[in-house]
Amino acid sequence: MTETAERTTVDFWFDPLCPWAWITSRWLLEVEKVRRIDPSFHVMSLAYLNQDKDIPDEYRQKLEPAWGPVRVAIAAAQSVGEQILLPLYNALGERIHLQSREIDRTLVEEALEEVGLPASLADAMDSTEYDADLKKSHHAGMDQVGMEVGTPVISVDGIAFFGPVVTPAPKGEDAGRLWDGTLLVAATPGFFEIKRTRDKDPDFS
Repeated sequence: MTETAERTTVDFWFDPLCPWAWITSRWLLEVEKVRRIDPSFHVMSLAYLNQDKDIPDEYRQKLEPAWGPVRVAIAAAQSVGEQILLPLYNALGERIHLQSREIDRTLVEEALEEVGLPASLADAMDSTEYDADLKKSHHAGMDQVGMEVGTPVISVDGIAFFGPVVTPAPKGEDAGRLWDGTLLVAATPGFFEIKRTRDKDPDFS
């Protein structure tokens, strides 16, 4: 049996726009170093999730550029396979969150080129061609947890949950302990929520 076959598949749904999902994804990659998991990355869309919801105008404006990256991610996955999603997410996220850049075509083209894909895939930003497949990917994750949450969504061994929302991303065995505890509470029948007021901004360190 191969090492990969012995690992537990963990599905992770992200929108490149969300800083909290970015931090959780960095945590999950840390967990991979200390627990036998095999993360698989998938696309959801905050713009699609909230398009018919009564949300503040400020948040709706923030979501306007969110369609572009998720459409491009779907186009990229269709072009070369879903294995491209993590490196493309890394390239997008570093520019969006670590460099604090606005989402535009230049940013997306740079990310595509970094992962060896043609810049022409950025045409998907302004196209609805991939929206049906985007929604299919979105619902594959969100239907497991309900539409009142956002990203990140994680699914493992038939257990799906939103979060964890944490900052900064725990490292090493601290990441592993958080994973163990998250699975423990998420697998408890009838368990729905632990929450407290956020008193920190996203910390990408």
